Amino acid sequence: MIIKLFNKIDNAGLDLFGENYTLSEDATDYKGILVRSAALHEVQFPSSLKAIARAGAGVNNIPTEKCAEKGIVVFNTPGANANGVKELAVAALMLGSRDIAGGIEWAKTLKGTGDVTKLVEKGKSAFMGPEVMGKTLGVIGLGAIGGMVANVAYTLGMRVVGFDPYITVNAAWGLSRAVIKANNYDEVYSVSDYITIHAPSTDETKKMINADTIAKMKDGVRIINLSRGDLVNEDDLVAALESGRIASYVTDFPSDKILGVKGVICIPHLGASTPESEENCARMAAEELIDYLENGNITNSVNFPSITQPRNTAYRMVVLHRNVPAMLGSISTVLGGDKVNIESLSNRSKGNYAVSIIDADSKITESVIKDVESIEGVIRVNVVE
Repeated sequence: MIIKLFNKIDNAGLDLFGENYTLSEDATDYKGILVRSAALHEVQFPSSLKAIARAGAGVNNIPTEKCAEKGIVVFNTPGANANGVKELAVAALMLGSRDIAGGIEWAKTLKGTGDVTKLVEKGKSAFMGPEVMGKTLGVIGLGAIGGMVANVAYTLGMRVVGFDPYITVNAAWGLSRAVIKANNYDEVYSVSDYITIHAPSTDETKKMINADTIAKMKDGVRIINLSRGDLVNEDDLVAALESGRIASYVTDFPSDKILGVKGVICIPHLGASTPESEENCARMAAEELIDYLENGNITNSVNFPSITQPRNTAYRMVVLHRNVPAMLGSISTVLGGDKVNIESLSNRSKGNYAVSIIDADSKITESVIKDVESIEGVIRVNVVE
């Protein structure tokens, strides 16, 4: 089974593939893809491709809807790099509060000027900034990363307010009880001295930080964005920095528009750039891909529902289909007509798409596959044996 690599993937993940797999950077016919940041929107996928696993959380580089329409399951690795990003967020909090970066650059200019100690004492006041203790941090997005940042900020003595319209039960359980749950974004904007963004880039969140939302914030607010650059309207951001409405902006996503703007600190996308994060992401992506290809189980897919079923027989069929009424009845009818006995069946749906895992007590033939694929609404049928 061939897995195509579109980026350098850590060996912690590659080593999980056994002798039945071939890992290649040049293959044109393959069943799986492992990718980090390479853009796949213009790639012509072979008909053999069943799944793509991204070693990271964001999937902007993958055409997820196009993949869903072809029955290609797209995985990501939420939480695998959370600790690395959390640590950078804490550093960004300090960088945005006290002009540490500006002070460092200024200190470099003192070399060869004579009495450096005297000059430092005279000039350091220009880089003064407030302490975070006792201030309010607003957290936009309380998932794996946002939740960890919220908890750490509380231990730093901050008052923490957060909002996430899609918070999961597991994420909620991981939050400190001291974190105040806001009812909407506006409540976060209005009370926060610092705001840190931990949200995916979607149609709903793109340019969520703009002139209108900035107007709802405190004067002199400090904003941290380690999620995605397009969550912020940069024209509105620059205007707010120039007017003093925003005191500082720390981001992991530099752009030509904001580089060199006073009050902006650009980090070169270092959030997950730790050996631990790369290992965790690679391992998690590989495990997801292998489990799907070998068992049909889906964990952490962004375009199909999560579904797992214990193997009850040696013969398994995975049907990817549209989430429409009577689909299970149609599949069962076809299998019954083909004399296929269903030992167990699981079904899950997510939005417009659904997955059914069927274990049978006999080999699933090509004619059975074609009959199931002919059902209206069925996108793809994979057989796992």
